[in-house]
Amino acid sequence: MRYLTLFIAGGLGTLCRYLLSISVTERTDPHFPWGTLAVNLIGCTAIGLLLGFDRLDRFRWFDLRLLAVTGFLGGFTTFSAFSAEALLLFEARRHLLALTYIALSVVGGLALCALGYWSARVVVR
Repeated sequence: MRYLTLFIAGGLGTLCRYLLSISVTERTDPHFPWGTLAVNLIGCTAIGLLLGFDRLDRFRWFDLRLLAVTGFLGGFTTFSAFSAEALLLFEARRHLLALTYIALSVVGGLALCALGYWSARVVVR
């Protein structure tokens, strides 16, 4: 049953990633991967929140974590697309844009994950 849960949650995460990424890309500069950046930053925030809740005894639900973090958010976020888009920006000789994208993704992702984590801890107290 867990495998089916992961399969469904991962598929829903992938579908949501695609729809959000396309939506953001249609509304922004096509020369910068705003869609993937938005998806990954939202995913980092959500994972931080869930991990923050998971650290507290009353929120230790293995199946929910499996469904939400491993399944849905595993399908929702994408490091491979981030890597490919950064590489293509370098290949197009848009070095500053590539470095900006990498910095926003890595630093922003870590910061938002930490923000989500600490926010969850504050909310539950």
